[in-house]
Amino acid sequence: MDIDNLYKLFLKHNSVQTDTRHLKQGDLFFALKGPNFNGNAFAQQALDQGAAYAVIDDPTYTVPGKTYLVNDCLTGLQLLAKHHRRQFTIPIIAITGSNGKTTTKELVHAVLSSTYRTYTTEGNLNNHIGVPLTILKIKKDAEFAVIEMGANHVGEIASYCNITVPTHGLITNCGKAHLEGFGGIEGVRKGKGELFDFLRQYNGGAFVMWDYEYLRPMCKGIQRVYKYGTAETELVGNTIGEDTLMRIQFTKGHDASLSTKLAGNYNLPNVLAAVAVGKFFHVPDEKIDKAIESYTPSNSRSQLMQRSSNRIILDAYNANPSSMNVAIEHFSKQQGPKILILGGMAEMGSESLKEHQNVIDEIKKHDWKDVVLVGGDFLKLEHPYTQLSSSPEAGEWLQKNRIVNSSLLIKGSRSMQMEKVLDYLNY
Repeated sequence: MDIDNLYKLFLKHNSVQTDTRHLKQGDLFFALKGPNFNGNAFAQQALDQGAAYAVIDDPTYTVPGKTYLVNDCLTGLQLLAKHHRRQFTIPIIAITGSNGKTTTKELVHAVLSSTYRTYTTEGNLNNHIGVPLTILKIKKDAEFAVIEMGANHVGEIASYCNITVPTHGLITNCGKAHLEGFGGIEGVRKGKGELFDFLRQYNGGAFVMWDYEYLRPMCKGIQRVYKYGTAETELVGNTIGEDTLMRIQFTKGHDASLSTKLAGNYNLPNVLAAVAVGKFFHVPDEKIDKAIESYTPSNSRSQLMQRSSNRIILDAYNANPSSMNVAIEHFSKQQGPKILILGGMAEMGSESLKEHQNVIDEIKKHDWKDVVLVGGDFLKLEHPYTQLSSSPEAGEWLQKNRIVNSSLLIKGSRSMQMEKVLDYLNY
């Protein structure tokens, strides 16, 4: 593949798009294939909508002077991103982990962008397409980049490191997520640990939550390790009280007491990571504090909202056993009537029934006004709680029971679309 000529084309038309629904005038369109579609078939449509060029891998769809033929569009996109990355000498921070990746990425970006021109992953575009697209959005004025990396099997993070060449990185945690693809918790650690393997090999730096003892051997041999946690590290911070919105007191490495807009004390490691990155890269303390306290979560992640007389924690972007249990445990400490509305967890593989049962066992440890379990493998287990098949059914249950003056935790895997429950809280 002639990457030099493709890069010259990119420099002339440096806004890349893979979806005609989001196409803008002058974009460079990559005709990617999917399980149920052939992007080449949309090349002409992209050109008609204003794309400057369409990169295709099927000569049947050639339009003279308007298409660029490659062997494979996805490979071409990734190689283009890899080539673009090598034009920069800026710090690039990679973030992966089982839980909290996107929140941590957004907090790190908020802190760094208070002082530096910083580019980052949009939303959670953290896969084999999203990672190269993020790299290709980095412009000449960049001083930092923060790249989120998701993975559901071993070898995936290593492939992203090959494209992004991170100079620094952090693993939020290694929990029970994507067990079907990783084959178990050891597979999760191996897969996420590929980031540290890369940093070790290429003399990078790592930010490590030292409370998680399993991360300590994983980062061994990395040239520079910045430790953060709740005790005996370079940066020490702990939550204050059990309020719905998390508050933090720092006792080492940073002189501050912060009030956040994040619902749930389980977000502490995410904030500590962002402060650690800010301190390491000399962001002024007052800018770190303002960035953390001003950050407002969105997209169904640790969001606190009010609907009529009910207070709702919406954490429905994703769910796995690790995040479920900490959310339940934290929510149980809130005051007043509490209602759990939990959707099933996806990609659990052979461990699914066991992990759903463990969540039920955790629920049983606490007192609730009501518990509603929705879909997934919750449907296959016996329990004393209300059992429904879908999020709309859960919404209808809320309407029928006229829930008022209560706190609700709504959580579930993305496939369950638990945020739809909110559509029924209109009484």
